[in-house]
Amino acid sequence: MGSIYLPCMSSILFLCTGNSCRSQMALGFMRSLYPDWQSHSAGLLAHGLNPYAVMVMAEAGIDISAQPSRSLAELRAANAGVLPPMDYVVTVCGQAHETCPHWPGAGQIIHRGFDDPPALTARLTDEPDILAVYRRVRDEIRDWIAGLPVSLDI
Repeated sequence: MGSIYLPCMSSILFLCTGNSCRSQMALGFMRSLYPDWQSHSAGLLAHGLNPYAVMVMAEAGIDISAQPSRSLAELRAANAGVLPPMDYVVTVCGQAHETCPHWPGAGQIIHRGFDDPPALTARLTDEPDILAVYRRVRDEIRDWIAGLPVSLDI
């Protein structure tokens, strides 16, 4: 996947509940498509990387296996006890959107919710069916990230 030009004037954080799946996929696509941006992801908690998310992103040619799963507390601790300034904070799930803290220095908080693959596949046992859900959400995230210049009005 080739990168698309988007002026490097911004930092962006993708925020989700556990920083294991949707925010990690968004970060992978952001880094691939817009490498000049300062891109980050975090969760209300850190649940570790979801293996299915890693698998479907690898199918798309993006390796997210080394991305850390970080909580907001870890992000705050790494920045001298305060949340780092971000031009954009994007919540990619409803729970993160509802509980997103006041973010001093956030230029804009955007909510773009995506279905939760682990919740949707919790009762599935057939791996092809599970992967189909992860692939659908991955593709929706990819398409949204690819459209960022338009959606952010840049």
